[in-house]
Amino acid sequence: MQSTTPVRDAKPVTVSIVSHGQLEMILPLLEQLNRFSADLLAKVVLTHNLPEPDLLAGRSFGFELQRIHNSVPLGFGANNNQAFKHCESGWFLVLNPDIRFDGEVLGPLIGQAAARTGLMAPRILEPGKTEPEQHRRIITPLEILTRRRPGYPIPQAPDWIPGLFMLFRSEAYGEIGGFDDRRYFMYGEDFDICARLRLAGWELQIGEALRVRHEAQRASRTSWRHLYWHVTSLMKVWGSGVFWRLRRAQPKAGT
Repeated sequence: MQSTTPVRDAKPVTVSIVSHGQLEMILPLLEQLNRFSADLLAKVVLTHNLPEPDLLAGRSFGFELQRIHNSVPLGFGANNNQAFKHCESGWFLVLNPDIRFDGEVLGPLIGQAAARTGLMAPRILEPGKTEPEQHRRIITPLEILTRRRPGYPIPQAPDWIPGLFMLFRSEAYGEIGGFDDRRYFMYGEDFDICARLRLAGWELQIGEALRVRHEAQRASRTSWRHLYWHVTSLMKVWGSGVFWRLRRAQPKAGT
């Protein structure tokens, strides 16, 4: 049975956001975090992966904003692992720049955490949709081809959580060494870290009644470079020992 105890730590969450020249997109997200969750945030670590104009000059928020300027661009996992080095709170939140909040989500989400929950997320609403994105089964070629078709068996709980909004228990993130930033540059690392958490005995948990919006900047659908990263990352997932260990542990998943 999951816990429903309230959040006790004064500032239990460190947030990691990575900007790829997207500061204009990130400003509304920072304002929403400030409006709804400032009292829960130990800090927000904002990583500038590319040079960009400083749109934050003269702005202040009700939380500490720590900024990292990379000398060379890093991948998704490497940037968030770098941010985690600055995390001293009990929870570590990885957020896409295009996530949007319409109310307080973090407090209620943490309040639902079970003792062995290593990763949490709310339900995600895509643009123009009234129902949240369906839970994901283990990624296989068949699963990718059939997930949008009628009759797809949507699981009651996800086998993995996409990297749009990933609220990690810091203990769990540290125990498994965070994202695998050697194997994956961009895409695939969200499935991989979920699989490694589960294989290490941690649970994934969804706040079914909680919602955030995704403004859906799907670069892999418009950029050949991102599409290449996406496809090659899938090949890496399917060739990994982590994938096959999880398949053996859960033989019915992805069929």
